[in-house]
Amino acid sequence: MALMPVSDALAAVLAGVKPLPEEMIPLDEAYHHVLARDVAARRTQPPEAMSAMDGYAVRAADAAKVDAQLTVIGEVAAGRPFAGVVGAGEAVRIFTGGVVPAGADAVVIQEDTVAEGKRITIKEAAIAGRHIRPAGVDFREGDVLLRMGTRLTERDLALAAGMNHPHLPVRRRPKVAILATGDELVMPGTTPGPGQIVYSNGYALHALARQEGADTIDLGIAADTLEATTAGIRRARESGADILITTGGASVGDHDLVQQALRDEGIAMAFWKIAMRPGKPMMHGRLGAMGVIGLPGNPVSSYVCAFLFMVPLIRALSGRAVIHHLRERAVLGRDVGANDQREDYLRARLERRDDGTLVALPVNHQDSSLLANLAAAQALLVRAPFAPKAEAGTPCEVLRLPA
Repeated sequence: MALMPVSDALAAVLAGVKPLPEEMIPLDEAYHHVLARDVAARRTQPPEAMSAMDGYAVRAADAAKVDAQLTVIGEVAAGRPFAGVVGAGEAVRIFTGGVVPAGADAVVIQEDTVAEGKRITIKEAAIAGRHIRPAGVDFREGDVLLRMGTRLTERDLALAAGMNHPHLPVRRRPKVAILATGDELVMPGTTPGPGQIVYSNGYALHALARQEGADTIDLGIAADTLEATTAGIRRARESGADILITTGGASVGDHDLVQQALRDEGIAMAFWKIAMRPGKPMMHGRLGAMGVIGLPGNPVSSYVCAFLFMVPLIRALSGRAVIHHLRERAVLGRDVGANDQREDYLRARLERRDDGTLVALPVNHQDSSLLANLAAAQALLVRAPFAPKAEAGTPCEVLRLPA
């Protein structure tokens, strides 16, 4: 089978994917969920004209001159409006957040007055509208302020609360089941035997999926037998996973059993080789509504493929407004060689010059097993197939990795 271009592979992964069902959840549980519908304000904020400062509510015409004297006829505090009307020559003591009383059209801050009993003397001329927050200056009832597809931030939650929404309509979080394969894998904290390595891929994959708003299911490590691999796939189905991620066993060796197990379980494979580096032996298929991504076992290949394919799939299922990674313009920080037929994703550090130019510095060693270089990288430098040799300073494109 010919190597599939990265863009075609991503299109296959996302083909036919629809956002998961809507559910209503309490506001205090909605952080980083994705809105399923537009949300409009249920109230006007502020509902009435409010004072932005501590001072005195006055008629601007009465306080337009320095040394004008006014009589204080009452007081306003937040939540305690003044019932009367401010008339000629009158003022009302007002505090921040207090409703501006009828008749008043300005606030003179307390530092610009001298108070003597029930009389104040103006020391800074009033200006109509000054230090007053008009009704609806923030938003009005019916304004759509939160849009479908928004992944809710802490600021969005504050806005939703101010709009008077105790619950929000969101998409159900995708469930991502992760199954590692390989007799050579042992858990961190143990002493590897001959030919064994410490399992690391799953920790990055679980964290990456959770960062994107998914719930994860750990299916553990399956031994290199068809029975163990098949059992893991069946557990993913039984758990109700929306996505099954496998790591390892994606190549074509005698002990790479994942593809056979997937086929035996009725999963239609869309592809199993991609024209990319790292990550050539990646697989994708579907079993009913469950999308399956078979990642290579090398740690860097596993992570890069998950970043490029699992993340957009999670976003699509979540109903996110933006699914694809955004490419940023940069310049090369050092020379790079010519590329072959595979799209290259070089791990790179980023620097910002004094003039604002973003510089991408590929790490020295790009082997797909080098975790230290992956951890040190801040971006993937994208090199197109058959890209010619490029010198430092040449424009390039990067995909910023999660911070």
